[in-house]
Amino acid sequence: MNALADPHAAARPPGRILVAAATAANAGRLADLLAGDGHAVEPAWDETAALARVRAAPPDLLLVDSGAPGPDGARMCRAVRADPALAALPVVLLAAVPDRNAAVRALEAGADDFLSPPVHAPELLARVRSLLRRRRLYAEQVAHVEKLQRLERFFSPQLAQRILAGGADDVLRSHRREITVAFLDLRGFTAFAERAHPEEVMRALSEFHRAMGRRVLEFQGTLERFTGDGLMVFFNDPVPIARPARRALDMALAMREDAGSLSLQWKRRGYELGLGIGIAQGWATVGAIGFEERIDYGAIGTVTNLASRLCEAARAGEILVCGRVRSEAWHAGAADDLGELALRGFTRPVRAFRLAAAHAAESLA
Repeated sequence: MNALADPHAAARPPGRILVAAATAANAGRLADLLAGDGHAVEPAWDETAALARVRAAPPDLLLVDSGAPGPDGARMCRAVRADPALAALPVVLLAAVPDRNAAVRALEAGADDFLSPPVHAPELLARVRSLLRRRRLYAEQVAHVEKLQRLERFFSPQLAQRILAGGADDVLRSHRREITVAFLDLRGFTAFAERAHPEEVMRALSEFHRAMGRRVLEFQGTLERFTGDGLMVFFNDPVPIARPARRALDMALAMREDAGSLSLQWKRRGYELGLGIGIAQGWATVGAIGFEERIDYGAIGTVTNLASRLCEAARAGEILVCGRVRSEAWHAGAADDLGELALRGFTRPVRAFRLAAAHAAESLA
């Protein structure tokens, strides 16, 4: 069969096939057949050398023409399946002589397909194409899952799925976006870490991260980073959302409630920890930060610094916000005006507001 004469060949991507054959003549005959169908073929008739080549550079499919004095197909199958890196490699065995039980032994050894003589060339090519198609689909699914797992490090599962489905721009490319940033940090953590056992510190951090991370996912925030006893979350990127300041405040209120419950548990264990939160809104440059082996998704700009400094100024149980967040997220009177605060890193005082806990529930409209 000639690929040039096959009207479907162009729509059928070729594969790289390693052929381990009983004789050089068999290897050449199979190589010619597969090459005529558009595949790249690497012949071999030494079992040890063939397995070494498979491990060094896994092909898209392994075709074994078994039989004395050539390779033992079942033994090669077992060797391939024993290697986790080759678990998904399709293997086709061709029997040297008709044997009804050979198919059972081959499949039990891990072969994906088995043909006994006489081998019909069109059938062999069809089976090879089918296995290559399944391998490509499997590879695409694995790549999709791996990309989804990378995205879910930064985004909620819903947003990660939407990005993969094409519902958002290329988020890793640097871009300008107005975002709402929330910083949160545990008050009293430094003193606690100095006197507590490391295991107790890790236990408290695990409880804190689990509770806060659950809220990040619930409100579909983008987690920029964990920094020990704190974290940074922002909204309105990668997918624009309506009223990002409101979303950030809803999350902050839920987090404050969770932190209150945790504080009671921690107090019973003998230490005082409380949550402070700072929220700001403004423009930032957002995108991938890092290098090939380690890429994070981050936001850079004055807005992130402002949220961080407001968080520093917040006492346990307080949510401090800038004027933009106050004006866009809730009615006047729902927050205490703290006046102008001198914040570290800012040359001018910044007007800040504290969300009044007693009015939080009814004032967020």
